[in-house]
Amino acid sequence: MSEDDVALRESVPDSLAGERVDRVVSFITGASRSVVAQSIRDGEILCNDLIVRKGSQKVASGDVIVVRSSLLDLPLGIEPDSTINVPIIHEDHDFIVVDKPSGLVVHPAPSQRQGTLVNGLLSLYPEIASVGDNQRPGIVHRLDKGTSGLLVVALSPEGYLGLIQQLQERAIKRVYTALILGALESDKGVIEAPLGRDPKNPTRRAVVADGKEARTRYKILERYADPEECCLARCELETGRTHQIRAHFSAIGHPIVGDSHYGGSSISFDLERPFLHSSLMAFEHPITRESLSFSSQVPKELSTILDKVQ
Repeated sequence: MSEDDVALRESVPDSLAGERVDRVVSFITGASRSVVAQSIRDGEILCNDLIVRKGSQKVASGDVIVVRSSLLDLPLGIEPDSTINVPIIHEDHDFIVVDKPSGLVVHPAPSQRQGTLVNGLLSLYPEIASVGDNQRPGIVHRLDKGTSGLLVVALSPEGYLGLIQQLQERAIKRVYTALILGALESDKGVIEAPLGRDPKNPTRRAVVADGKEARTRYKILERYADPEECCLARCELETGRTHQIRAHFSAIGHPIVGDSHYGGSSISFDLERPFLHSSLMAFEHPITRESLSFSSQVPKELSTILDKVQ
């Protein structure tokens, strides 16, 4: 489980040895038993790296409980942090566009309440505390911790509603640049496969029969053979599911370079993050309806990789 996917990690103390796992999770998180039961059904609780299937499972002293659950309430009172660097490439009254660096978590979670983009945003724009979800104020959509690039953030309630509506209507164009392992047969295509939680690993997404509709359109920009076969691709989201591009390319046997979580590790490339960058966004201004477009070049740690392939 990657650190940005873990909401809570605790060792079972001696005093709780022999108790049911659902009671232990309820005790250490403060969540209700019904919330814990739903988390278990969703595969979001692990004991010693194994998914908990039954709340009645007994725990022993020293067992490691890991919880990743959107159902656990985030404590209120997110603190502003002026030390967080927020690279802003556009600003007006209703929204900003941020060029997020890799490694920066977008919003707080129970496992990390500080050091996120939202903490930095609250320092710059205190007014966003009342914009949108109070657990992730101003956030319209997110990027994974390891993914860099463009992200739009609402500054006003009107801006938030207008952007959310466009997102729901799939009217926000989102294009990513990715370096993909292997040689894809077609120069362009669409990966259309439903995504849901991986039944073997709740921190991953996988193609599952009862998953949510997901479509990724891609076009190969360059092909390389050395030091390893790989393709530079332009990927456009037609839907916006969690880990969509990462999971889709992994599912067809061509994971993203550097994406160890989805099988993209490679000794040929010295990269500790996925080669995935949000490079273009286009949408209507949420108030004026002006057509807007923003672009971002891949950061140095990625362009350095491209300088070495041929």
